[in-house]
Amino acid sequence: MKKEMLINVSQAEECRIALLEDGILEELYTERTSQNNWVGNIYKGKIVNIEPSIQAAFVDFGVGRNGFLHISDIEPEYFRQAGYDPSEILSGKNFGIDDEEDNNEGSEEPSNHRGGPRPPRGGKLRSGRPRFKPPIQEIFRRGDEVLVQVIKEGIGTKGPTLSTYISIPGRYLVLMPSLGRIGVSRKIEDETERKKLKSMMLDMNIPKGVGFIVRTAGQERNRKELSRDVAYLLRLWKALVKRIKNQPGPCDVYEESDIMIRTIRDTFTEDIDSIIVDHPEAYNRARDFMEMVMPKYASRIQLYENREPLFFRYKLEQEIAKIHQRIVPLKGGGSIVIDPTEALVAIDVNSGNFRGNEENAEENAFHLNLAATKEIARQLRLRDLGGVIVNDFIDMRKESHRRKVEKSLRDAMQRDRARTKILRTSPFGLIEMTRQRIRPSFKRSVYEDCPCCKGRALVKTAESMSIEVTRILMLACQQQGVCKIQVRVNENVATYLNNRKRRELIQLEEASGVSIQILNGESQFPEFLEIDCRDKDSGLVVLPFLTQTK
Repeated sequence: MKKEMLINVSQAEECRIALLEDGILEELYTERTSQNNWVGNIYKGKIVNIEPSIQAAFVDFGVGRNGFLHISDIEPEYFRQAGYDPSEILSGKNFGIDDEEDNNEGSEEPSNHRGGPRPPRGGKLRSGRPRFKPPIQEIFRRGDEVLVQVIKEGIGTKGPTLSTYISIPGRYLVLMPSLGRIGVSRKIEDETERKKLKSMMLDMNIPKGVGFIVRTAGQERNRKELSRDVAYLLRLWKALVKRIKNQPGPCDVYEESDIMIRTIRDTFTEDIDSIIVDHPEAYNRARDFMEMVMPKYASRIQLYENREPLFFRYKLEQEIAKIHQRIVPLKGGGSIVIDPTEALVAIDVNSGNFRGNEENAEENAFHLNLAATKEIARQLRLRDLGGVIVNDFIDMRKESHRRKVEKSLRDAMQRDRARTKILRTSPFGLIEMTRQRIRPSFKRSVYEDCPCCKGRALVKTAESMSIEVTRILMLACQQQGVCKIQVRVNENVATYLNNRKRRELIQLEEASGVSIQILNGESQFPEFLEIDCRDKDSGLVVLPFLTQTK
């Protein structure tokens, strides 16, 4: 399988990175200079508000927008301010909880990992036993300084999500100052390799209290490569500690690398044959980074000098345009329909023109569902959709088929760098899952709500608008002093009113003594409505129940 990474930075406003496997687009990362990207950055912030009802604090971290810090994202060291011993809280001593080993030895993504043996937001360990945490109002006061890292971008009206569990990524390792132990990424499944990596890390002279997680990229690395990463991360952390001590909050402490360096660092593997960059300056930066952290593979970076744009050469522009389509056709027939909403993403699998064994509907449904699982996983990555996702597969009666479709979906989602959780098929034939949402979806970063339909993707028909306009005219004719009304609407609505509603308008004019004129608003959107009311002296009469322009 031929793997290529294409980096398009020919336009200063946007950087796009595509990962191709045998010419098929499998992963896409984009970042624009106009959009703030704070995920992974570390700040020294100030508590500006505390909300005991939701056990959360709002933090000013110097970007003009307050961040959200939940009690579950507060590192136990801060509990000292409330008079509690963090070591006792972590171990459960004095609270009726026995010590137990934490088996969650690190996740693949440093910016998503909170560090330490921390429970989920339910406040429970994996065994289901309760874990004690003091209330947030006893930990912080307004004006307190706190070291935070952005773990999720603000979406809509919500501010960025913060955590006090700090993590700093290297090429093979992640430094976690509060972890205090050595962990290995769960994606490294070979037990012999896990023990080998952990043994090498334990033999190094790592300062007490500092923790490291070995990333997937650290698999099959030697001691020299790992120790070089340890030395780099420790030097960086010492520099950050000086900055933290010397600068008052709110202030910037550490900024993540740009998307190009970040993606090469996090996604480059030995099986990627080439990295093609279409801008000389970006090429030089990428090559310098590779020579510093992976000199063995620096020769794989190539400068694209062809006149034809890079993404057009590889036919990616058409593929990217398809990402925003609602209906995605499947290769063997059939399709999936993707509908993102505010609360969840609904994905429906349709048989359409799929033709398999005409005598066996069960087998047809099974094979189509298997094909859909791979495309669903690919689309979720490309569109960067997150939150709750409900997959409505074609109904299957056999339990064995249901289990195989579940397994196929789990296998297809394994390469996804975002955390996912997939449930078993429900009695209604749905597979519910969650995918970590770190930033708004790719579609949200490219599009904005339509001013005509306001994000509904639908507009009122000419008939509906005509009925609404007639109701408003009936109210307007009753207003004191109104002698003349001029209405400007979309041309289709105007045609409907002047033809099919003309008799009603004449009757209204005769009954009220008000002159009504319907004007054609050429090129106006379907729901456009402008009403101008005048008295006998041509003075403007404002209608209290209606804004002048809709």
